[in-house]
Amino acid sequence: MIPAAAPGKTTGHRKPVWMDIADLYPDERDCLAAFVAFAAAEVLDGVKPSSLINLTDRPRRCGKNLYAVWKEHGEGILRDSPLEARVMVERPNSLLLLFFDRSALDRLLANKGVLTLLEKGGYRKPGNVDALLSRFASRFKSGGVPHEIGVFLGYPLKDVAGFLGLGRLRFSCQGPWRIYGNPRESLMLAESHRQCRYRMAGRLMAGCGPYECLGCAGGVGRKGICLPDN
Repeated sequence: MIPAAAPGKTTGHRKPVWMDIADLYPDERDCLAAFVAFAAAEVLDGVKPSSLINLTDRPRRCGKNLYAVWKEHGEGILRDSPLEARVMVERPNSLLLLFFDRSALDRLLANKGVLTLLEKGGYRKPGNVDALLSRFASRFKSGGVPHEIGVFLGYPLKDVAGFLGLGRLRFSCQGPWRIYGNPRESLMLAESHRQCRYRMAGRLMAGCGPYECLGCAGGVGRKGICLPDN
C-alpha cells in the first residue's frame, strides 16, 4: 500500500531530511526501502556511481532499527533496483554499506584518468568492479575512511587528486568535499546532488512507492512509473 503524504509536512526551501519522510512508512521493510532510495538518490538518478550509508544498531527517531531490518531484508529490497550493496565495514553495532550502480563503476574503470589516480593510490590493475571493491573494502580495516573515497563517489578528479596531494591545484573552498582549483564545476555537481535529494523526497512524500523509487532513473521505475519531479 502506498502511503499518503502526512498533512502539513513539507520540506519548503530547506534541505530535506529523513525525518520528513520516515513516518510515512509504518511497515519496517517499506521504511528501509524508502530510506535507501532517499540516501542513494544521487546514484539512482545517475549523478553519482555510489553512496556510503552507515546503519547503526539502534532505533532511529522514527522508532525503527534499520540496521536490524537490513540484516533480515536487505537483499530483498534491492531485487528490482539497479542498486547493488557491498559491505565495507561490519562492526558489532554498525554496518557501513556502499550502494552502487555497477554500470557506473564500469565506466569509471574505463576512464584512464581514474585508473591513473587509483594506481598512484596503490590499486594495481583492479581489473573489474568486484576486484576494485574488494581492494577498496580492505582499506577500511585500519579504522578510517580511505582518502580515495572521492573516486568511488564520483567527485571531480581534480579535487580527489588535490586531496591526495597528487595535484598542483590549490585548495579553493570547502563544499561537501574539499575543492581545488576553479570551484565552478565542483559546486555545480554538489548542487545536482542536492537536487536529487529534493526530487526523491518529493516523490516519496507525494506517494511514490518505495520499491518503485528504488528502481527510478529520472522518474521511471522498473516496476512502474514514479510520480513526476514537479
